[in-house]
Amino acid sequence: MRHDHDPPHSERVDAARNRAAILKAAALLFAEHGADAVSMDRVAAAAGVGKGTVYRRFGDRSGLAAALLAARERELREAVVDGPPPLGPGAPAEARLAAFVGAYLDHVAGHLDLLRTSETSPPGARYRSAAYRFWHDHLTALLDTAPDPHTTAHTLLAALSAEHVGAVLPELGAHRLRMGLLDLAVGCAAPDAPPGAVLPRR
Repeated sequence: MRHDHDPPHSERVDAARNRAAILKAAALLFAEHGADAVSMDRVAAAAGVGKGTVYRRFGDRSGLAAALLAARERELREAVVDGPPPLGPGAPAEARLAAFVGAYLDHVAGHLDLLRTSETSPPGARYRSAAYRFWHDHLTALLDTAPDPHTTAHTLLAALSAEHVGAVLPELGAHRLRMGLLDLAVGCAAPDAPPGAVLPRR
């Protein structure tokens, strides 16, 4: 017998189903048209739910983008915490730093549109996210030999932002950008190391 104060099971099921439908619709529309070109109303229509449901669940387009990115970011976090070295524990800090920069750059390049939307709408959203705090704490720990690890971690993450990568990638190309970021990271951790000291230049 269900009491009035018990949460209706059907409501929980409906909420989960709506969330899945919204994320599926958003993923398809964002991939086809670009996140900036897709309105919340359009996502709601494609998902078959009211637009109020989308706004209540995700807030805005950046919230939708962040939700779509959550699983991908979780995989990278797990690799950093429990994966094999050099990305995971067990390698020198410089090697782990270079591995992280390469892996994070791949993550950004692979989800550039979603990340740009999640990071910049509203302004400063990136710096308030749990993912950013995790990346910053990880880099700060790896940069413990730098004069100011906290600030240096912010600087490296700024160079790895979707806004920055998207702006300079057409000019520099993928290889040059990757090597420049790796040199920057290694230089921050080991100022006396020559360029390419941790990872071979390709």
